[in-house]
Amino acid sequence: MTRYLYILCLACCLLAQPLSAQHAYFPLKGIISFEKEVYTRARLREMASKSDNQNRGMMMRFGGNIDDVPEKSSSMFTLQFDEDETLMLAVEEDESNSNRRPGNTGGGGRGRPQNNTRPQQMGRTSMRGAQDKVFYQNLTEASSEIQIELDEKYILKDSLQQITWRFTNEYRDIAGYECRRVNGSTPDSLYIVAFYTDQIPVSGGPALVHGLPGMILGIAIPEMHINYWARKVDFVVDNVPKSWRDKKSKEMTMESFFKSLENNRIFGGGGSNRNQTRRNLLENLIY
Repeated sequence: MTRYLYILCLACCLLAQPLSAQHAYFPLKGIISFEKEVYTRARLREMASKSDNQNRGMMMRFGGNIDDVPEKSSSMFTLQFDEDETLMLAVEEDESNSNRRPGNTGGGGRGRPQNNTRPQQMGRTSMRGAQDKVFYQNLTEASSEIQIELDEKYILKDSLQQITWRFTNEYRDIAGYECRRVNGSTPDSLYIVAFYTDQIPVSGGPALVHGLPGMILGIAIPEMHINYWARKVDFVVDNVPKSWRDKKSKEMTMESFFKSLENNRIFGGGGSNRNQTRRNLLENLIY
């Protein structure tokens, strides 16, 4: 009898193992709140060190004294994702203040699946000027779209930028997820540090950064003095919405957009180095 009881207990233990594993949840749909940090003073000093006539004009807008500029500015974005797409939108200032968690670069925490399709801030985005952009990734087709407002609204279409990644053994906690550090380089040699988690098995991330075996919850771009950090992750049941495009927007390719700005000094055209001008425009549009 003792022998049979031992076998029965052993069988129960073996059966219990896969049951406990079923509690692991790997979301394929959700919304991530990101904080964008721009170290404004350092960014302006970097621009001043490479100053040309165009950048000197920009310095004058700040009264010529970089020390009077705030050291850092922050803004909030939400990124909704499913298996095939991501959509990132700016959050209005009153909403961003309620979401921000000062003093904690990991911040936030995990969410659970919800019946509501989106947090309240997803419906309250701002499109005031060139800073309030909408970023769309189609991960299946490797394509991207950016909706931006300058003199009028544009939707700029392009393929997703290829990034060469090099994996490291460094990890950190971001929004309650263990994230692995990966160092990346774009085709025009912009250095990007990314932190991704394989616990969200979607190959997307903020500001059109992508290409890793899991969701990117943090990026740092040292040359541009810009960071994006996830503060909160909520799981949802709906796919990325299709109705985000403004019907009045003018659709054009990124290449056509660059050509239209070649002689526009306000947006960086007319410089002596066309390749550098193009790179600056592209990076400022995306990041």
